Amino acid sequence: MDKHPIGVFDSGVGGLSLLGELQSLLPHEDFIYISDNAFAPYGALTAADILDRSEKLTNWLIEQSSKLIVVACNTATTNAIDALRQTHPIPFVGIEPAIKPAALQTKTGVVGVLATKGTLSSKLFHQTSSVYGQGITIVEKEGKHLVKMIEEGKINSDEIKNLLQTYLQPMIEQGADHLVLGCTHYPFLTPVLKKILPKNIQIVDCNGSVAKQVGRVLEKRKLHSISENKGNTTYFCTGDSQTIRQFVLSEEIKALSIP
Repeated sequence: MDKHPIGVFDSGVGGLSLLGELQSLLPHEDFIYISDNAFAPYGALTAADILDRSEKLTNWLIEQSSKLIVVACNTATTNAIDALRQTHPIPFVGIEPAIKPAALQTKTGVVGVLATKGTLSSKLFHQTSSVYGQGITIVEKEGKHLVKMIEEGKINSDEIKNLLQTYLQPMIEQGADHLVLGCTHYPFLTPVLKKILPKNIQIVDCNGSVAKQVGRVLEKRKLHSISENKGNTTYFCTGDSQTIRQFVLSEEIKALSIP
């Protein structure tokens, strides 16, 4: 039984979509959230740079006595989590595009995946696609510029709607009935996506399943908090605090320098 915090990091605000699921499922846990927006988007970085950022953020979270770290970023998970697990003794939970449930549930045999370049080109993504994508067609599309636009607060802009329409049209034309959101930023676009997509296309993200996995790991390792009080969340960002402020309205955002 452990009252130490759970560390959560992402390249920006995307991980907040997962953090909400974690807070809901694990209400008595304390969290530390890092938005590494000074280096966002991770999808534009090299694999070596993604690993370097992930290592530095992990070291800092461990210094804060984190008992478990959630890599709340698809790109960081696919490029860094194996190395982090080999280097550090605490448990890590990462993000994986929800291809498995989409592949199992598709009726048309066509699944669309919208993700960053770093995720689509990763070894983990290709392994997951090959295992669960047998017998179905996976239509991949890089969501170029989407993370940056979400970070800039342009979620409801005509610009992002037009961009999404361009990205989604090939999936629609090929008969996809599931859209997998392969980036934790993208669930913030769900209301917009629902307006663009035909009613028969189901939007799938992994936040719920990742939160449940965190709960299982805490239970297995006997790390869960036994406090009956509501947990606290501390927010940090490495760049402009106005970005995260759009999504976390009433909380203090602390500046963090990890060059």
